[in-house]
Amino acid sequence: MIQTDALVVGAGPAGLMAAEALSQAGLSVLVADHKPSVARKLLMAGKSGLNLTRDEPFDAFVAHYGTAALHLRPMLAALPPDAVRAWAEGLGQPCFTGSTGRVFPNAMKASPLLRAWLARLDASGVQRRTRWRWVGWEDAAARFDTPEGPRLVIAKTTVLALGGASWVRLGSDGAWAKTLTRAGTRIAPFQPANAGLLVDWSPHMTAHFGAPLKGVGWRAGALASRGEAVISARGLEGGGLYPLTPALRDGAALHADLAPDIPTGILAQRLANARGKQSLANRLRKVLHLDPATRALAMECARPLPRDPDSLARLLKALPIPVAGLRSLDEAISTAGGLPFAALDAQLMLKTRPGTFCAGEMLDWEAPTGGYLLTACLATGLAAGRAAARHAHKG
Repeated sequence: MIQTDALVVGAGPAGLMAAEALSQAGLSVLVADHKPSVARKLLMAGKSGLNLTRDEPFDAFVAHYGTAALHLRPMLAALPPDAVRAWAEGLGQPCFTGSTGRVFPNAMKASPLLRAWLARLDASGVQRRTRWRWVGWEDAAARFDTPEGPRLVIAKTTVLALGGASWVRLGSDGAWAKTLTRAGTRIAPFQPANAGLLVDWSPHMTAHFGAPLKGVGWRAGALASRGEAVISARGLEGGGLYPLTPALRDGAALHADLAPDIPTGILAQRLANARGKQSLANRLRKVLHLDPATRALAMECARPLPRDPDSLARLLKALPIPVAGLRSLDEAISTAGGLPFAALDAQLMLKTRPGTFCAGEMLDWEAPTGGYLLTACLATGLAAGRAAARHAHKG
């Protein structure tokens, strides 16, 4: 039996932020994670450039959280994008803002930031245990399976930050859902978010696998986005498409605008003026400046293309993409579903388990990539940690 003031289960960004808040409140803190090392998903995300947050007006920033914005807004207000940047710089990681408003550490990678963060937590006395899998409660104690056998931890307060159900190999396996369900808490089914799309390409597209589609507008249902996507052997993926996942998950059709800066009427006139003896491929190349991959996409999805300029213009402004479905849950960058806010009070405490608070991707919210995911994980971790500290001090 181990006793501590505060127990944090899950050592991703939300859990570590909760641990820091608890430690700053003067509590002894034990952090437990079932993987051999901590923050694996953060490190993986940082391999392509660690996008910490987004530099944009706060109301616009919060709007990206959709139906969960009402719940998340006060937590994001307590740790807005400029505060996330200041937090990283306080760890010795100066940041810069890219042309799209995305904020990155100058080092781009997650590892220098994580090393500095863990060193600060160590210096404050936070204890870490790895290869400890939480399997539920035994009366007042949290029970763990460890390499040394079962362990029980008694804490004045607990924060669960167990992640979603994507990228299982990095630790987010969603196994906690069954544990909470057995304890009487309803869990919303996990679904892929920020997921790649499955498209059954013809052999003609093979030459374009790995090619980016730039300057394209995307629409599915009421959602629209503009950004890069990449043609892969299995379909399409990329930040331009990820914001559309909620609509695509609900069965909305996907359309691509290959000329998002040109109104339909003007595009039709330009196509008409360029007819002459030019081939259709040359007209697309010269009038729209479409690269080979984008021209191939148009031919793949709508062959034979109409010769009439008006019909062709309308098609190019709303090219139907034959999506066969989303990539699997484990392949998605993040997940929708999880622990509903209705199961928590306004302080993120479980209604069925007083003294236990929850944070991060295990909560039922989703947001596109681009800094929104990490900011909300940090913000909910901070909120849960502070609320848990207040609860411990009351006790």
